Amino acid sequence: MSVNSFLRLAGTLASVFWGLQAHAADVDAAIVFAVDFSSSIDPDNADLQRKGHAAALTSPEIVAAITGNHLGCISIAYFEWASPGRIRTVLPWTNICGLEDAKAAALVINERGDTGFSRGGRGGTSVSSAIDVASLFLDQFPGRATKKIIDISANGENNDGLPVQPSRLKAIAKGYTINAIAIPAQDENPGHQLASYFADYVIGGPEAFVMKPTGPSDYATALRRKLVTEISMNVDPQFP
Repeated sequence: MSVNSFLRLAGTLASVFWGLQAHAADVDAAIVFAVDFSSSIDPDNADLQRKGHAAALTSPEIVAAITGNHLGCISIAYFEWASPGRIRTVLPWTNICGLEDAKAAALVINERGDTGFSRGGRGGTSVSSAIDVASLFLDQFPGRATKKIIDISANGENNDGLPVQPSRLKAIAKGYTINAIAIPAQDENPGHQLASYFADYVIGGPEAFVMKPTGPSDYATALRRKLVTEISMNVDPQFP
């Protein structure tokens, strides 16, 4: 390993372990939100992701799914990623057992999450690095979780760092589920859809799936549907 690679890995590990602050607890699910903030994420996409996650966490559907499950609590962490080593922890492990917990977490995401206005120099889209860092979060989760889930949100394929498959297979071997929500480009080629790429090369593990919003206005709804599916036992949640 080169000196530069070692230093970048050390910085990533320090960022991850700094974020492990939740008290040990038993939860229904431990979910890591791995959110793309590469150079391709403009202010509109940044708002879509930041506000979408905050709104989903505090929605009645999500709160009901959390409190109505076996233990009535989940734990979440939220970090942003781009090229290898370009990692930023927004929300360390945080237990959510009701609406007030969800509001507090959403406030942190809204206030500290990426706005897309300072994206120069962040580099490319390393999905493999996102999976590796999310796996580190789950490795160090300070409690027990019935399910451990990596949630990838991105607008592009892996184009930087290592190939995806080794990272994907290592996470799956640990029993982690990798789900994804694809942010399609407005001019997306129908024959080469990002959601299909995620389905073929990124997701994996028990009951893994991809969500594809039909457009910017559908992102928050798709995210809520994804979270309800992950948190609860429902496989086809319905929303108005």
